[in-house]
Order: sequence, then C-alpha cells, then structure tokens
Amino acid sequence: MKRCETGAKARDKRNGKMKRNGKMKRNGDEERKTETAATDGKNAGVFYALKNGSAATKISAAFMGVGQIMRGQIVKGALYLAVETAFILFMVFFGGGYAAHLFSGNLGTKVSGEVWNEETQVFEKAAGDNSFLILLYGVVSLVVILLFALIWAANVKGSYRNDLRVKQNEKIPSLKEDISDLFNKKFYIPLLVPPFIGLLLFTVLPLIFMILIAFTNYDYNHMPPGKLFDWVGMQGFKALFSFGSGELPAAFLQVLLWTFVWAFFATFTNFFLGLLLAMLINKKGVRGKAFFRAAFVTAIAVPQFVTLLLMQKILDRNGILNVIFHSNVLFLTDTRYHALIPKISIILVNIWIGVPYTLLMCSGLLMNVPESSIEAAKMDGANPVQIFFKITLPYILQMTTPYLITQFVGNINNFNVIWLLTNGGPVDSVRFGSTKAQATDLLVTWLYRLTTDANPQYNVASVIGIVIFVICAALSLLTFNRSGANKNEEAFQ
Repeated sequence: MKRCETGAKARDKRNGKMKRNGKMKRNGDEERKTETAATDGKNAGVFYALKNGSAATKISAAFMGVGQIMRGQIVKGALYLAVETAFILFMVFFGGGYAAHLFSGNLGTKVSGEVWNEETQVFEKAAGDNSFLILLYGVVSLVVILLFALIWAANVKGSYRNDLRVKQNEKIPSLKEDISDLFNKKFYIPLLVPPFIGLLLFTVLPLIFMILIAFTNYDYNHMPPGKLFDWVGMQGFKALFSFGSGELPAAFLQVLLWTFVWAFFATFTNFFLGLLLAMLINKKGVRGKAFFRAAFVTAIAVPQFVTLLLMQKILDRNGILNVIFHSNVLFLTDTRYHALIPKISIILVNIWIGVPYTLLMCSGLLMNVPESSIEAAKMDGANPVQIFFKITLPYILQMTTPYLITQFVGNINNFNVIWLLTNGGPVDSVRFGSTKAQATDLLVTWLYRLTTDANPQYNVASVIGIVIFVICAALSLLTFNRSGANKNEEAFQ
C-alpha cells in the first residue's frame, strides 16, 4: 500500500511538473509571438503593411488617419488627415503647376513686357513667366512631395501596427501615452526636427537648385523676368570639358591645376613647419616654452581678414616692403611666368597665418607620443631621424589624418586668402581671354566672379560648383578610407 501511495504521489508530481512546463512553454511561445508581431509591425515596409493590413489600413492609404481614428486615436488620425488636406490644397493651388513645369521641357513660355492697348492708347505691363521662380518653386514642391511621402508611409505603418496590437489583444496607445513615449523613449525626434528643417531649408534646397541650374542656359542673355532660360541638358558640362576647343576648357584646366598646387602647399607647408616648430619648442632643454606658445597664440587671436588686408598693403607695389628696400617688386601683380611671384607670395602669407594652428595641435600630440617606444628605439641604436620617421611621424599622422583631409578640402575652397590678397588677379587676358578667370583664381573664386560680374554666367558657375563638390567628396572618401586612421584605428591606443 505504501509503495502504491508513493508511486501515485510521484506520478502526480511528474504530471504537475509537466503541466507547469507546458504552461511556461505556452507563455513563452505567446511572448515570442507578441515580440515577433511587434517587430514585424515596426520593421514592416509600406507595401507589406498594405498587403497584410486590415481594411482600415488599406483605407488609410487613400484617406490618411482613418486607420488611427477607427482604432480610437482620434487626435492622431485628425492630424494625419489635416496634413493630407493641406498637401492637396498646396499642390492644387500652388505646387502642382510648378512641379509639372520641371518635367514639361520648359521653364516658362510667356515673356513679360509691355503691350499696346488700343482702347487707352498706352503701353501696359504684361506679366509673364519667371524661369527663376518656376525652378525655385518647383524644387520646393518636390521637397514637399518627398516629406509628404514620408508622413504618408508613417501613417500606413502606424495603422498596421495597430492591426497587430488588436490581433494580440494589446491596448492601443492613447494620445497621452504617445506623447509620453515621444518625450521619453523617442526624445531624439523633437530634438532633431529643428536642425533637420534648417538643413533642409538652408543646405538641401539651395544645393538641389544649384545643381539644376547647371542644366540650363541661365546667364546674362537669359535673365528673367525680361527673358527666360530653359533646359539645355549637358551642354554646360560639354563646354567646360571640351578640351582643345575654346578658351573655357583651357582656363578651367589652368585654374584646376593651380587649385591643386595651392591646396597641396597650403596644407603640407603649414603642417610640417608647424610640426617642426612644435618639436623645437618641446625639445628638452629649451627654455621659455610658455612664452613661445603664447606668442603663437597671439598670432591666432588676430582676425584672419585683418592679417590678410595688412599683408596686402605690405606687399603692394607702393607698400612698406618696397619702400623700405627701395625696390619695385610686384609681389601680387606680376604676370610673368604664369604669375609665379604672386602665387609664391600667397603661399608664404598663408604659412604665416596657418602655422600657429598646427603648432599648437602638434604640441599636444607630441606630449602623448609613447616614451617607452622612443626609449626602446634608442636602446636599439636608432638615431633621431629614424625615431622621427618610424615612431613620431606615424603617430602624428595617425591622429591628424582627418584634420589634414579637412584642411586640404578647406584649402580647395579657401576663398578668403586669395580674394583678400590678390582678388584673384593679376589679370592675364592673354591666357584667359573672355572666361573671366584670372591668374591666381581658385575654382571657388572663379565661381564667385562668374556670378557677380557685370555679365553673370550662372550656368557655368553651377557646373564649376558641381565639379568642386565631386573633387572634394572623392578626395575625402578615398583618402580617409585608405588611411591608417580608418584601417588601424586602435594601433596607438
């Protein structure tokens, strides 16, 4: 009898354990199912949501917010519906016509001017199309369409997530819960919206507009509203890159070559001279280190444009330098040998301006060079030159590669130094002719001259702007991806 009771208790214990295990398994399966459904709702694409969503979700594709309203999210659904209504009104009464113009093959057909009125016997102003405004408002309309598409997709996916909540018997979040979630778990969204809008208005829109200008004939002979400009396709690029035919390609090659020469010397003379001075100041036994560093900081404290304007006066034909030495050297206006003297003068002035920055940066880095590596190299018989090239310089380059890339790209677009010293000159009409480029012009100063001259050529300037962007982006990406700062990030940590 005892054995039977003991066996019965053991069976009951096993059965209870199996039931508990089965219940836990079912609960785990349900939790995993809920997590999977939530993940599917969060990561589902728009087309997947439309295909697998309820009727409310499908209706939301046409009438935004319906899916939310039918699930009790009245305010959220009403906001979606208001956005859709505002978008439709915007496109019907304003944006639609301008957006259509971008794909119609023309940027206006009716020229503004004066029309004779037979009844009043006077000329009356007749308003016409404005190609500039058509292109600008067309770009704005395209951006608005893109933003609406993002909001529309969020509306459809949000309705599909509600479908999944209903299937899993979960509660649909209320407006208060959505706001709480927004300012707690997703607080980055309200923080990023203002800078995103600023980026859109002041960077993306002007950039798209400038790129589109490159495919038009917008110049002095096609200035709205008195005249219209139109699409010309790749003619601007062909005119700039048709080497061997015309003055424009020849001027472009010479300006491009000088831009690279200037960027190279402006970057690496500052870097290596700043590094050399930093090593001299940091050398053991040198006294007055604080004084020397303070002196160079003082040079940095003077505004750059003040230094440049002062140097321009010093190097002028009647400037202090020529007066003191009773000479007549044209430091900034000599056109001989492809304006060699002005170009050398610009590079030397840039050294005076830029070396203090790299000196201070390299001073900090030199203090962090591993002393153990240097001592080990000395014990192995390495001389100071070998230590510099094998230990110090690789360490400095490892830390400063992103800085050098930034400096090189910045020097390609270094408007201030060139414009304030030489104004892009001297004028060399023999080599550059009617292209408006001058002997020390960089691509960026040439672009500026093309847009501010008496006879502006906005289309050519836009093409040059695109070329500058492509050059800077390609150099930055290629150089950084091939550098040790990217490939061997932890080498000196």
